Amino acid sequence: MGHPRFDDASFLAAARALASDGGPSAVTVEAVTRRLNAPKGSFYYRFASRDLLLGEVWLTAALKFQEGFAAAIDAEDGLRAALHTPIWVREHMDDARLLMLYSRRDFVSAEWPERLRQGVKQQEDRFIACLSRFARTAFGAATQAHVRRATFVLVEVPLAAVKQHLHRNEPPPILVDELIRETYLAVVGAGSIEPRNRAMRGQTKKPVP
Repeated sequence: MGHPRFDDASFLAAARALASDGGPSAVTVEAVTRRLNAPKGSFYYRFASRDLLLGEVWLTAALKFQEGFAAAIDAEDGLRAALHTPIWVREHMDDARLLMLYSRRDFVSAEWPERLRQGVKQQEDRFIACLSRFARTAFGAATQAHVRRATFVLVEVPLAAVKQHLHRNEPPPILVDELIRETYLAVVGAGSIEPRNRAMRGQTKKPVP
């Protein structure tokens, strides 16, 4: 049996720290076990391969990020979804660095381990569904062009705004939120910020059905 000090969470935390500092390539079996002062056998007792460990690190970070993003979309609050990125980054710098400075392929370049494949697909499907739902709410339909606009304003703009700060390993300043907000209003317009709250305030303008 494996040594009780070295559980799955210990290996995942070590890999997460290494990936945040040096990228996925810094996560080797030797580096992880050395960081924990653990025997290599204890690694392979829990993880069949390095890919499985790296895949779990990436998927865990992606699901953490997606939780707040999806909640904003469910609340029909597009601005909150756009601002989720800088807010989340400030609270989860290590996870943000590994998730936003590298691509999924940097973690597992070949076929994903069977144990993680379904989780990755569910994460991807949910993310696409969020963009489509926002497109219908904000632009009236989930056409390819409208989903492209949704991707730009909810994903690409916030990511570009925080990336330079992640490279410097510093939290993004509040100015970043202001720039994201201004871009959101320019692309989407004030009429689609908070449809439910606007209706409660009794404004006459209605969201596009």
